[in-house]
Amino acid sequence: MALLELLANSPALFVVLVVLLGLVVGSFLNVVVYRLPLMMEREWRIQFLELLGQANPDAGKPALSLWGPRSQCPQCGHLIAAVENIPLLSYLLQGGRCAHCRAAIGVQYPLVEALSGCLAGIVAWKFGFGWPTAAALIFTWVLLAASVIDLRQQLLPDDLVLPLLWLGLATALFGLFADLPSAVVGAMAGYLALWSVYQVFRLLTGKEGMGYGDFKLLAALGAWTGWQHLVAIVILSSLVGAVLGLVLVLFRGRDRRTPMPFGPFLAAAGWIALLWGETIDRAYLNWLGL
Repeated sequence: MALLELLANSPALFVVLVVLLGLVVGSFLNVVVYRLPLMMEREWRIQFLELLGQANPDAGKPALSLWGPRSQCPQCGHLIAAVENIPLLSYLLQGGRCAHCRAAIGVQYPLVEALSGCLAGIVAWKFGFGWPTAAALIFTWVLLAASVIDLRQQLLPDDLVLPLLWLGLATALFGLFADLPSAVVGAMAGYLALWSVYQVFRLLTGKEGMGYGDFKLLAALGAWTGWQHLVAIVILSSLVGAVLGLVLVLFRGRDRRTPMPFGPFLAAAGWIALLWGETIDRAYLNWLGL
């Protein structure tokens, strides 16, 4: 009880502790980013082989989960010890290389850890000590993991997006960020908005402009923020996506026909809307003179 009172009365200490927690969670998020798509692929393969009546060749291998087996170097198979897995610090001390074979470690790992810690600190600073911060931290970390997976695999896993949707509706029961009617309408409108754009685009071009995971993600964001912020989320994510896509085409020679995941832009816009949605909407309405 004394610790809770200390954290409630010491905003700076609370933010620092949340940043440290964010770094630790970021290390786990890297596991989620790497293993969850592999777990899904294995499950799909098993189901496909069952339909064909064939044996599963991986039946004798250890089961892969988010909790085991221990992480290892993909190059040499060296099991990563706890001292080699300290967020950010181990990467820096090892010079960004495996402690055993000296193979380069991808920069994604420290970036995800750093982003997890920084974003967690911003959430703690914004909402202070209390339940809104606890809920917003989960929101932040799930969006971060889903975004990195989408960037790597062009996939938004239901295992992340759907629980996020239901948790958003659960927070609305207590009015943490939106009331329940606004959250329900936000979830429905979020899904239908992108689903409608998808159908119109496919009708006009014969191509699929986005995946169903984007519909579900916007539905989840609508459940968290309420329908009132959906317009800001769509506009902000579309603008950032368009600008970044243009930059990649002009300066990095990216083929315009190469698909670019939309999930990370939606996630970033939704995160901003949760923290500063009221301010953004007020500024937008003032700009329109309303």
